[in-house]
This record gives sequence, C-alpha cells and structure tokens, in this order.
Amino acid sequence: MIEELNNPKESRGRIEIIPAIDIIDGKCVRLTKGDYNTKKVYNKNPLEVAREFEDHGIKRLHVVDLDGAKAGHIINYKTLEKIAGKTDLTIDFGGGLKTTDDLRIAFESGAKMVTGGSIAVKNPDEFTSWISKYGADKIILGADVKDKMIAVSGWMEETSEELIPFIRRYHEKGIEKIICTDISKDGMLQGPAIDLYKELLETISGLYLIASGGVSNIDDIEKLQDAGIPAVIFGKAIYEGKIKMKELERYFL
Repeated sequence: MIEELNNPKESRGRIEIIPAIDIIDGKCVRLTKGDYNTKKVYNKNPLEVAREFEDHGIKRLHVVDLDGAKAGHIINYKTLEKIAGKTDLTIDFGGGLKTTDDLRIAFESGAKMVTGGSIAVKNPDEFTSWISKYGADKIILGADVKDKMIAVSGWMEETSEELIPFIRRYHEKGIEKIICTDISKDGMLQGPAIDLYKELLETISGLYLIASGGVSNIDDIEKLQDAGIPAVIFGKAIYEGKIKMKELERYFL
C-alpha cells in the first residue's frame, strides 16, 4: 500500500469521495436497482458507519431517507440529527423532501445541503423556490435515470422527462450540483455509467456532476476521475468489502 500511495498516478486524484448511507427504519441498508425487496441491512447504527468514514479522512456524506422517499415526506431526520451532531461530516440529505417544512427539518437536523429529485419533476415551482430561498449551493438536483429517462418516488415511478433537457432546465435556473444515478447500475457492482456522465458534461458546461451507481472497485473511481467527473457517491462497494477504506486515502493526500 505504501508504494501504491507514493505512485504519482495513484496519488494525483482529487475527485470528491462521498460515501452513502441509505436508511430504512433507522438502519444502514443498501438496495439493488432501487428495489425495496432487495434490502440488506449492513449496520443497525448508521452513526458507527459515519464515524468510521470520518476516521479515515472522509469529509462528505450522502444520506438517503429511503422510508421518506417511499412515504413522500421526511422520516429519518433523527438519524440525520445523530450523525450531524456527533461528527464533523458535511452531509447532503435526500429522500422524501417535498415541502419547505421538510427542508426546514432537514437543515435543522444538521444537513448542509439537500437533494431534491421527485419534487423537481412533480412540483417544479416549489423546487425552484428552494433555489431562490436557500441558494444553489445548498440545493442539489437528484437526477435518477433509467434509459435516459427520469425516475421518481424512490425509483418506483418512471416519467416522460428526458435526462438532458431536465438537467439543462434547472441548470439555467442556477443549479450546479447534480447527483445522477443510473438505476440500472445501482447496487450491481458492475461499473458506473461513465459514457453517460461524459455526455452530460460535454452537453452542459459548468455542471458539478456527482456520479452515483455501479462503483465496484477503486479502479472505477480512477476511471471516473480520468473522465473528468468531479465527484462520486458509492456505498455497496465499501459495505461488501470491494473497496477498502485505506484505498481511498490517496484521494485525500
């Protein structure tokens, strides 16, 4: 590992590393392709997971309220509150955020940023008002995609929204940070949708694109970095031991 960390090619990375903690019933879980029937519990205490990330140099965390995504309103804010209150991690929070009151609860519970996906499709006026009220630096657009079409409601519902026009519309309203999740890749450990991400960056300039879905090993992160992707979210690869925390340290040097 020492040779690996001293190798210039391996240590040059500055892609932002953002582990994910997905929550159901207050527990750290992962799904496959967004299917709630595939739920696997990795830790009953998400705070333990968050602290381990922080101990290894992680600064950012992506927390998803899967119960909230299904119910259509924030649910697991107490878990968010515990993680935010007992770590120094910068947390972005999503899942079921549909109203200004949901946002208020998320921010009061310690989120520094929030992610809106379904709301941006179903109530664009509300989502646009969030950008104006809180600033684009605090609002992330969640673009969950299947066959280049947007999916919502915890991926249970496909829409007629095409990915690129959808993102472009909100980019023109000031949104810069985008989490793009290829549902077909999520939880499959078969590699991320690099071609899709490259197309997005080539088509819409100025995006801070956060890749999500499919990361299976450290080489996948390196490929995303080589493709110019600014940031990456992943979870299952860590929980399944496909990526070791020590391997990620090269990105913090």
